[in-house]
Amino acid sequence: MSPTSSASPKALYLYVESKEALFDLVARYADSDRPFENPPPLPVATPKPGATLDYVRQRLLENRSLAALGAALGRQRVTNARAEIAAIVVELYQAMAHNRHGLRLLDRAAADMPELAALWFAGARGGLIAMLEQYLRDRTRRGKLRPVPDTSVAARLIIETVVFWAVHRHWDPHPQTVRDDIAQATVVQLICDALVKESV
Repeated sequence: MSPTSSASPKALYLYVESKEALFDLVARYADSDRPFENPPPLPVATPKPGATLDYVRQRLLENRSLAALGAALGRQRVTNARAEIAAIVVELYQAMAHNRHGLRLLDRAAADMPELAALWFAGARGGLIAMLEQYLRDRTRRGKLRPVPDTSVAARLIIETVVFWAVHRHWDPHPQTVRDDIAQATVVQLICDALVKESV
């Protein structure tokens, strides 16, 4: 049996120099629309210290700009609360669905990488939950949304619901077969029905 056809884990190192090189490669190409258009030479070199973290940080910054949520936070006059929150949830859903492989990778790898965990959980995801909480608190104060016992719990509930249906359900060991557009529409409707007052 040739080295390239061996089932041994050692065969992997014909293609990458190290676990760090493998993680960096997967992080960079996990959700690429055109993966390996310009493939790196083999074996893929171990990245410089901090290079992978810098790349993940940059990707998170690029995807942190959620136009609907940002516009809502800056809006002084709300004419249609249901349309506003529906746009926010759709935007969240589509952003997470588009980056589902990378997000799953971050969730799984963060347990073994404290710097990545801080960047992902406390930084990016924590910042998103804080923005959503600020939105919910403001719209509740204005009388546009139903009051809830705790807006931070409501914000987290929205995020986790979207994350499950946009990301984690694709790896569910006992999956429910449903089209992605139907899953998204159902999530949006349930969140809007739960939070938006009928009169606004």
